[in-house]
Amino acid sequence: MIRRFLSSTALILVVLLVGFWVKNIIASPGLVPDTATPVPLPESKLMSPPEISAKSVFILDSASQNVLYQKNSDDQKYPASTTKMMTALVVLDHYSVSQIITVTTAYPDGQNAGLKPGEEMTVEQLLYAMLVQSANDAAEILAENFPGGRTAFVQKMNDYAVRLHLSHTHFANPTGLDEDSHYSTAADLTRLAQAVLNHPLLAKIVSTENAVVATNTSPHVLTNVNQLLGKVPGVLGIKTGFTDLAGQTLVTYVNRDNHPVIITVLESVDRFADTQALITWVYQNFTWTTQ
Repeated sequence: MIRRFLSSTALILVVLLVGFWVKNIIASPGLVPDTATPVPLPESKLMSPPEISAKSVFILDSASQNVLYQKNSDDQKYPASTTKMMTALVVLDHYSVSQIITVTTAYPDGQNAGLKPGEEMTVEQLLYAMLVQSANDAAEILAENFPGGRTAFVQKMNDYAVRLHLSHTHFANPTGLDEDSHYSTAADLTRLAQAVLNHPLLAKIVSTENAVVATNTSPHVLTNVNQLLGKVPGVLGIKTGFTDLAGQTLVTYVNRDNHPVIITVLESVDRFADTQALITWVYQNFTWTTQ
């Protein structure tokens, strides 16, 4: 009888202690969801998304991570120069931005900054050339100077894709030139853009309209390919792309009234018009409220 009483008492104490522990975990400010984050809610009369040319679309509310719209967002497509978002992340992981690199080879294929052998540039300057001018030569120079060379650099790009859970993405080069084994999706590129924007330096670079980088031999004037920058209110980057197989691609970060949204369009025939129409649709059809 005494043994049974002690066992029952011990069980009650365990239940009380577990209840107290759970109560305190739930009440702990560091472990509860952030109810202060505004959540986008559709208007009662939600308009249909606009008719656009892009074959794949993904729209993400950056703060709450709520998906606002998607169309064929997991279809694998050629990403073109949106690839350079991943190139930039690998660069920041393994280089000092003040490191000086000497150009040894010219890379004239596709969009480039006209970098010539013998020029000395910092990693930061090469990032500006790559992300503002969308310069393939800057991307290739950064990759070739990586420990282990270009092959090791591309492997790090794919390793980083695994870290970010980009399950429908594979890279074969640092520039985005078309290759069969080089592909991504609108959803994956949107998540990749979110990771890029988490780096203050990269967020600054992708929002830059024009820049001049001076090397030991000559200055290079850089002009952002993104026609929405400085023209459409709230647009703050992030990356354009175009190849014959990819068509026009564009990943856009837009922030109006402190409600940041990322929009990705792939295989478009007019990426800027498509994105501008989607921006208008988002901010006309959603309101943000705290939970």
